[in-house]
Amino acid sequence: MIKSILVANRGEIARRVFATARRMGIATVAVYSEADADAAHVRDADRAVLIGPAAARESYLVGEKIIAAAREAGADAIHPGYGFLSENAEFAEAVAKAGLTWIGPPPAAIRAMGLKDAAKALMDKAGVPVTPGYLGEDQDPKSLKREADRIGYPVLIKAVAGGGGKGMRKVESAADFDAALTSAKREAAASFGDDRVLLETYVTRPRHIEVQVFGDSHGNVVHLYERDCSLQRRHQKVIEEAPAPGMTPEARAAVTAAAVRAAQAVNYVGAGTVEFIADASAGLKPDRIWFMEMNTRLQVEHPVTEMVTGLDLVEWQIRVAAGEPLPLKQDEITLTGHAVEARLYAENPAAGFLPSTGDLDHFRLPPGVRADAGVEEGGRITPFYDPMIAKLISHGETREDAITDLCEACDAVEVWPVKTNAGFLARCLSAPGFIAGDLDTGFIDRKLAELTTPEAPSDAALAAAAAGALIADDSPIREAAPSPWRELVGFRLNRPPETAVRLFLDGKAVLAKPSESGTEPRSVLLDEDGHIVVFEHGEAFAFSDHPPSADAAEGGASDGQIRSPMPGKVTAVAVKAGEAVAKGQPLLTLEAMKMEHAMTAPFDGTVESLAVAVGAQVTEGAVLATLTPAG
Repeated sequence: MIKSILVANRGEIARRVFATARRMGIATVAVYSEADADAAHVRDADRAVLIGPAAARESYLVGEKIIAAAREAGADAIHPGYGFLSENAEFAEAVAKAGLTWIGPPPAAIRAMGLKDAAKALMDKAGVPVTPGYLGEDQDPKSLKREADRIGYPVLIKAVAGGGGKGMRKVESAADFDAALTSAKREAAASFGDDRVLLETYVTRPRHIEVQVFGDSHGNVVHLYERDCSLQRRHQKVIEEAPAPGMTPEARAAVTAAAVRAAQAVNYVGAGTVEFIADASAGLKPDRIWFMEMNTRLQVEHPVTEMVTGLDLVEWQIRVAAGEPLPLKQDEITLTGHAVEARLYAENPAAGFLPSTGDLDHFRLPPGVRADAGVEEGGRITPFYDPMIAKLISHGETREDAITDLCEACDAVEVWPVKTNAGFLARCLSAPGFIAGDLDTGFIDRKLAELTTPEAPSDAALAAAAAGALIADDSPIREAAPSPWRELVGFRLNRPPETAVRLFLDGKAVLAKPSESGTEPRSVLLDEDGHIVVFEHGEAFAFSDHPPSADAAEGGASDGQIRSPMPGKVTAVAVKAGEAVAKGQPLLTLEAMKMEHAMTAPFDGTVESLAVAVGAQVTEGAVLATLTPAG
């Protein structure tokens, strides 16, 4: 059996692997960048080794440094987690060459499934149904445009070496194809070092169904049933569940059998996920589910499979890597109840899902559900890595039970001052269409406005804010010299006196009373900047006892200066100095936390100057461009 495991990853997945290894009596080794010196996964491990600067390309993506760390710490196996080097065949080979055990699939299987076009051709040969499209070698933009015209619109452009939605664009019409292709190729090259793409028929009402498979070195392959990952935004999964709602026995038999055939076709060993796209226009039908790709690693959403099967998938990975046969046969794997997972991200849905960075002064995750977190209170969210900070997973006898529990958990999340998508997740989970199982991958986009708009704070939240304002030591409400004109308690003959407090929320004045009969108390935080923060429905409402400054009230771009909303890298500049632009026109693109964000013109005008070029690293608040209003 393996005695010591180094996890070539960070955050939540590193902590997840450490937990299982600890239970199995296996020693653990963490690797960390300079930005992660005080990270939770470093403290969790028995040993930790520094591998480089904050940038992943200088630390977590350098295989030589990770192997050297394993040797230094005396580890005899490496678990790659997901992301980073988890699907890098060269790294897997280097691990084996160094005399270490690779806790993952064979390099040949990684290569076979690593390029989407080759994988689809292989699956077609193995009798696995694939989505119609273009898989050819000709990457000339004119040739690709002709193929897209032949397939018909809408069409989907996908990076050949892609994953996680990177290098993927939906194209609605022929007029949009060239721009979408350029963007997809640029993102693919930046993410994978390979700008080749394939084309697929775009399924109008697609469901994302995936099957967890496991193989061992003795020739056994099983499935652990399916998951539904249809709730997505920009091709990034938001909420996942198992089993898939509306899955019939016939459709399940077809999709799981296809997944097993896919794994067998590449002699798969270890944990893998075979992803399918299903046409949900008439329910899940056995003949309307097609192979998309295979992820040759453990998935972020693996906990929902663990919850409905009662199995520890990381333990299975370790045992299979050590040469053991699969712990169970297919007929011994059962499906019990329903599980749902929500990904908690450090981002602001109300501001276009901009990443949020900073210190976690207050970080509370709810009890009663499984919480796989990569951070702890007092930690820091940096701009260098993925913005996911935790996963919340519920399990119930029925789908309704699991959804209810998870929605209540998202409501109870408390994080400050970093912004999160907890409220957005709660609104997704409580949406009638989601509850009814009426899903497809466009669900969130169609309802984006309502899902990203927080409800106004309740009377209970206002009462909590008012009470917090009255006890704040530095609050101007607390006057040193008594005066009847400043007195907040009103004298009345016919009713008890009332106290009313004038507060400001998002720059607008609100009148709040510190006590409201019949209201439930809310959690309140008084931060160092003088905010009275009330947590409700997954949101953090930050009240102030004084009005905002004129500059803040006018908005950041009113003076024509386009400032970076976050630290990041400039990946594209779409305009030149002196060029006329229209309101909403893209000016430049920033990349942060593995996502691209377009900066647009706030009004009609002219580009007076550009302060950055492609490749520039910028800090939050840095001036990127200056515009002069038209007229």
